[in-house]
Amino acid sequence: MEMTKIENIWQSLESDTTSYSSLLYKRYSAEVKPDVFIALKSPEKLRCISFQVSASFQFDVNQWNRLKDIKIETVPDENSSNKKFLLVLLLNKQLKDIFSTLCEDLIFGVAEVDSEQILFEKLLERLAKWQSLFEMAGRQGLSEESQRGIYGEVYFLRQYLNTSPDKYKCIKAWTGPERSIQDFQYSNWAVEVKTTHGNNHQKIHIASERQLDDSIVERIFLFHISLEVRNGHGETLNELIEDVLNSLIDSTMALNLFKLKLIETGYFDVHKPFYEERGYSIRQENIYAVSGDFPRITERQIPIGVGDVKYSIVLSESEEWRINHESLFNELN
Repeated sequence: MEMTKIENIWQSLESDTTSYSSLLYKRYSAEVKPDVFIALKSPEKLRCISFQVSASFQFDVNQWNRLKDIKIETVPDENSSNKKFLLVLLLNKQLKDIFSTLCEDLIFGVAEVDSEQILFEKLLERLAKWQSLFEMAGRQGLSEESQRGIYGEVYFLRQYLNTSPDKYKCIKAWTGPERSIQDFQYSNWAVEVKTTHGNNHQKIHIASERQLDDSIVERIFLFHISLEVRNGHGETLNELIEDVLNSLIDSTMALNLFKLKLIETGYFDVHKPFYEERGYSIRQENIYAVSGDFPRITERQIPIGVGDVKYSIVLSESEEWRINHESLFNELN
């Protein structure tokens, strides 16, 4: 897999034998309005992202230093008494892949910002999110159920990417990592992906009365895959994700967004060894256009005072709503 721009810069800095007293840095891009630098902080050579701000700009660094695995600090700009650097340092080197992706996302988010105060507020907003993601990375990988769920969503995403000329749109439509009502949403359509395995492979569980409610969104589709799960046989989650990553090499924005969404699902490079053995084979794929009398419960059917509705659908009773892949992706594209 090709390295990201930010990873290339860090590796270049790490191979630099020049001695430096505090900070070794390189500007990320002249196209980004704020003065953003990719840097190493001596003496530990800690990776960091650095923002050059006015020396007079005041903020409370201590409020951020309850964070785990990252540290916020400022250092003077040795080349200008009117400037200083605001640093976000990575303390846990095992998390460098996550840190790289999050920094790319942060730079993209502040690319048009021309106010130091707004830059500060956007950084503060993202740091809270970073902390929860770093905490997830400290666990022992995804549960088997979560692995199957992510496999199903990325399996559908790969098919979607193969049919669409707009890769960024495809990745942006993947809303599952954000815990949205449906796994894919864009404009006037939504797709809910359901992954089953074992003996109940034709029975799916619906999480709420809104999940298949087409009064909320104009067109809803149900994409179901039945999996055979076996160690040492089939495609692993790692292999599927690597295949999608390689397909996005020519689309930097889509690639970075996909990496960020993977992190939001709890899939981290540090956990990849946990997923190397378990393979998935597709037993069956079913696609349904949810409309009319499709078997479901919708919000308008729920009596006042009833909530948290969950139910199951037996797919063998839904044959008249089945459609093929071509029909589905024609609708989405």
